[in-house]
Amino acid sequence: MPMKMVVLDGYTLNPGDISWAGLEQLGEVTVYDRTPVELVAERIGDAEIVFTNKTPLSKQVFEACRQIRYVGVLATGYNVVDTKAAKNAGVCVTNIPSYGTDAVGQYTIALLLELCHHVGEHSAAVKRGDWTTNPDWCFWNYPLVELAGKTMGIIGFGRIGQSTGRIAQALGMKVLAVDEYQNPALETSTCTYTDLDTLLAQSDVIVLHCPLFPSTKGIINKDTIAKMKDGVFIINDSRGPLVNEKDLKEALNSGKVGGAAVDVVSQEPIPANNELLGARNIIITPHIAWAPIESRQRLMALAVSNLKSYLDGTPVNVVNK
Repeated sequence: MPMKMVVLDGYTLNPGDISWAGLEQLGEVTVYDRTPVELVAERIGDAEIVFTNKTPLSKQVFEACRQIRYVGVLATGYNVVDTKAAKNAGVCVTNIPSYGTDAVGQYTIALLLELCHHVGEHSAAVKRGDWTTNPDWCFWNYPLVELAGKTMGIIGFGRIGQSTGRIAQALGMKVLAVDEYQNPALETSTCTYTDLDTLLAQSDVIVLHCPLFPSTKGIINKDTIAKMKDGVFIINDSRGPLVNEKDLKEALNSGKVGGAAVDVVSQEPIPANNELLGARNIIITPHIAWAPIESRQRLMALAVSNLKSYLDGTPVNVVNK
């Protein structure tokens, strides 16, 4: 009898433009686009292998579905799984690290360039007829910013932070990095480690690439913003709760922060009463930094590879050892 697998929420990873064939070669696969919490146990049924992206797997699920042997999280973050309950039930849980390094670094710079030039807004203005009726040969609706010679502070200098830093340096920027684990080999004349207060005080652009821990939750708040340069740009495509959204809104509306761009917010999808929706000079995108097709194909391949390693008796990327 073929091994049974279920994908609880496959649509975000694969809305139809990539293939589940790698998993299908390993067993019988049932893919659901989305699964409400109340249907999780029912849809798992007698499957031994479960894949989830954001659908929660609680202690109750592991108690109800005792045949589960393996959970593959289709993301890097795995807080949707009760890993302690999984371990107690003898279930191996894996995640997918490093699949989106280049994609997220690239997207960070895209957000920064949009803050600097507002390309989308100016294109929309032209299409509205604003250029056609303009008395001058050119116009701009926002200040335009040149990055060469400016300083980017990166909080969290792991793989993604380093990717962003390389592009920033190619644009002529200096990089200041804060990270708990420092690699002196990365330091150059244009890239150095520093402490948080120095980064806050000297950076023209501050980028968040750090994990969400109790120590980093709300790291952008009224007190840290007060230490920043007037007119600083802030970019977050890491985790929404790194930012105190009320404090950021107030700083944007006062002009202390010159602009912000976020791909993540404290609750997703964003609720209609999120503080940032009422802020000036902010770009908000729907958590898509990770989502180029190349990145998602890499994620899919790693998910298959993780499962193969588990079946071979040499599991990798295990998060509940």
